[in-house]
Amino acid sequence: MDTEDLGLFGPGSVTWKVHEEPILIVAGLRSLYLQALHPRAMAGVAQNSNYRTDAWGRLVRTATYVGTTIYGTTAEAEAAGRRLRTRHARMRATDPFTGEEFRVDEPELLRWVHVTEVESFVSTARRAGLALTDDEVDGYYTEQRRSAALVGLDPDDVPGTAAEVADYYRNVRPQLRMTREAAETAVFLTAPPIPWKLSLPARVGLNLGPPRWAYFGIAATALGMLPPWALRLYGGLGLPTTALSADLSARALRLALAAVPRRYREGPLQQAAKERAARLTAA
Repeated sequence: MDTEDLGLFGPGSVTWKVHEEPILIVAGLRSLYLQALHPRAMAGVAQNSNYRTDAWGRLVRTATYVGTTIYGTTAEAEAAGRRLRTRHARMRATDPFTGEEFRVDEPELLRWVHVTEVESFVSTARRAGLALTDDEVDGYYTEQRRSAALVGLDPDDVPGTAAEVADYYRNVRPQLRMTREAAETAVFLTAPPIPWKLSLPARVGLNLGPPRWAYFGIAATALGMLPPWALRLYGGLGLPTTALSADLSARALRLALAAVPRRYREGPLQQAAKERAARLTAA
């Protein structure tokens, strides 16, 4: 096993440029709001996940997986993909409208999750102020086909440019709708349980301390950054200025996060990848 390679991407990639941004915490939440609008995908999550009782544990596991695919060695990324494919292969769910049982690793569902994630990552980073050319955005989508292959997709069947992503969304929109599960998930995402260590003491009788309000702000920004058609499916949440307000909030949050010392805002996988890249460059 090569423990010193640069992984699937590396320091010269658009992927590293985008994922350098701490603002992607907003992007991850935005992608979950989007994913909930696909009834079949939502059923797969709801019927196979303990996300309501272990929301933060699931978030950490997902972030670790994404971090491994972005910053791990090629062997580490491929191993993470194999584990995920093995886990998905065992999962089944029931379509809420037809009653049909289906596999959660159907290409259609994997593609929906992939596209909503990568589109949320790059569009959020750009709207928050990261300077990206149109060619770099297309490059990001093309690079992320490597991540799509890890979950079991044929890279050629995954949108690889911004135009292809836009076409994909246009084609899939007739399948999307607001279901009870989508509405319940949206409410949960907007106001999840905050870990007790971050909340006010129990004797106060409330859970509205600074972490709760900070999270509300992040959730509102993520919702405001949804495409207009997605907001309409959610019942027209927000005012006409929602998109502009969300962009301004994202830019302010990005500036605030940039002031945090790098050692606190970079995870161990990212730090290890940069150290590995430095060693390889110096060799």
